[in-house]
Amino acid sequence: MTHSETSVANRDVLTSPVEAPSLRKRVVVAMSGGVDSSVAAAIMKAAGHDVIGVTLQLYDHGSATGRKGACCAGQDIHDARRVAEALDIPHYVLDYETRFAAKVIETFAESYVAGETPIPCVTCNNEIKFRDLLDTAKDLGADVLVTGHYVQRLDTDHGPELARAVDTDRDQSYFLFGITKEQLRSLWFPIGGMRKSDVRDLARSFNLPVADKSDSQDICFVPTGKYTDVIERLKPSALDSGNIVHLDGRVLGRHDGIVHYTVGQRRGIKIPAAEPLYVVRLDASRNEVIVGPRSALTTTGLMLRNVNWLGEKPLEILATSGLSLYVRMRSSQKLRPAQLKIEEDGRVRVELHDGEEGIATGQACVFYADDGAEGRVLGGGWIDKTIKANAAAQTHASGQSVAGLGR
Repeated sequence: MTHSETSVANRDVLTSPVEAPSLRKRVVVAMSGGVDSSVAAAIMKAAGHDVIGVTLQLYDHGSATGRKGACCAGQDIHDARRVAEALDIPHYVLDYETRFAAKVIETFAESYVAGETPIPCVTCNNEIKFRDLLDTAKDLGADVLVTGHYVQRLDTDHGPELARAVDTDRDQSYFLFGITKEQLRSLWFPIGGMRKSDVRDLARSFNLPVADKSDSQDICFVPTGKYTDVIERLKPSALDSGNIVHLDGRVLGRHDGIVHYTVGQRRGIKIPAAEPLYVVRLDASRNEVIVGPRSALTTTGLMLRNVNWLGEKPLEILATSGLSLYVRMRSSQKLRPAQLKIEEDGRVRVELHDGEEGIATGQACVFYADDGAEGRVLGGGWIDKTIKANAAAQTHASGQSVAGLGR
């Protein structure tokens, strides 16, 4: 298939502003060195836009260079440069190490120390790619920032909206809930209407050198695959030993650092018991790992912080008496029906209709208008507290509730 045939075959995928020659724009493409962002750049070039490729150097990648499964490493920068040369577009590598360390790596470590389960990819999108990089793109005179994310921007009478990708197995909307309405006006996601297999085919048709490159899987700044190594270096106290405590207050044993545990964990607790024990909560202030039966894992409600709302009408108006929508607390889970409410003190609360097991603070709760394959994204927020189903019966020896409004 030729480049022109590719463009015609994917006419339904490329929105009219992307294809119309009269609307030729200067675009900056965030090129990670992977196949998705490379195809996004190729599509922009084939559509006649003035394309600039930008790759971010986010950390000291020495030990990660060339490691299969690690993104943003030295090999990826090299691959992005090769793709830019193949497309005959200018390419720049921007040193974002200092800001990435402060905004993503440090925040990641602090969240773990606080007993949370952080999602650094979301923080990176919110703080680096769609804030700092978008500002840089504008400094370069660009009209649009283009990325290879699997998510869709839909242009409506009410302005641009965010929606799930056509390929539900690749949908990345969970990681992009923090995009603001203002930012969305300057963002394009040209592969959001494609399936991964189609993206691969396009890469081959464009003769891109990364057409068969494997996808990144690990946290990019954890080259060994052990996040505790990063935390130990930045926050040594996070590996201090402490007590493993049952919900009824009994001290069952010792742990070697709460960062080694996550809510919902069963294996690795190493405490003999008549029934299986699960990590129910991490109490950073007391340096305790709280364990209990599986029934104690069921979460029926969430309190959120730093909520970003993308809906047409203000959230304060819609959610005063409760707003029905769908939510996702993990990137790969099915959407769950929920009720969104604004408390009297202004805090945002989510009530889960069917409950959910193993939800931890520090994770994200993302809102969707419906559970359709290409449902509209309404925003989301960070989980600040979890509300358990059987909180009244679960108390710590000190009398404090550990499964009520938990961490």
